[in-house]
Amino acid sequence: MTTTAFVPARRLSPAAGLRNTFTLTWRSVLKLKTNSEDLFGLSMQPIMYLLLFTYVFGGALSGNTHKYLEYSVPGILVLSVVFATLGTGLMLNQDITTGVFDRFRSLPIARWAPLAGAVLGDIIRYSISVAITLGFGMILGFRILASPLAAAAGCLLLLLFAVALCWFSALIGLVVKTPQGVQWFGFLAFFPLVFGSNLLVQSSTMPGWLQAFVNVNPVTYLTDAERGLLTGGPAATPVIRSLLWALVIFAVFAPLAVRAYRRRT
Repeated sequence: MTTTAFVPARRLSPAAGLRNTFTLTWRSVLKLKTNSEDLFGLSMQPIMYLLLFTYVFGGALSGNTHKYLEYSVPGILVLSVVFATLGTGLMLNQDITTGVFDRFRSLPIARWAPLAGAVLGDIIRYSISVAITLGFGMILGFRILASPLAAAAGCLLLLLFAVALCWFSALIGLVVKTPQGVQWFGFLAFFPLVFGSNLLVQSSTMPGWLQAFVNVNPVTYLTDAERGLLTGGPAATPVIRSLLWALVIFAVFAPLAVRAYRRRT
């Protein structure tokens, strides 16, 4: 009777783990390229927001649509990107429920690479949403009044906030059992944040109890920062607050998502 010695699994170096992550990041990008329905929805969603909110609410809220565009486009930019982060949780949930992550476990790759690759790959989705919202907003009449450097900083701030927020979406995708559940829980969490802010209307028009929530809402800070960086208003304080909120969201939900990922996979 012979026995076979147990050979422990070879530890991968950090450099190898990064290579695995970038490979799976490219996989996420290719999924977006080949999934025409997802790309169509990602493209049409900000266009619908701009058309509906501008021409339905613009005249009533600001007197004319052009004036409302200057106020609403930065807010719709935030709205589009925040809801785009739900795609992270949806795709993670689909990969887990269809057994794709089980196949990843059988490969000699870093265990955390599939999760990190999914998060990094979605930066492309957020960038597409930003580009389409700004581009179509300019077609409707919106103009960036700040310097190109400030506008680029606004886009970068939005992407950083989205990367932090997508860890919350990833946590939902890892905890909830079905993609439908991810959508329900995601919308329940994001709707109060998005519409309970000054994203579409000024907070001064709201009742006092709602203003108390709006004034501490991280989406309000991010929207104020985008308005300042894109239209030339004050931006220093909301930018700092947005960055602090992004750091807090990442520090809270990234470890929770990683723990849920280890349990689930």
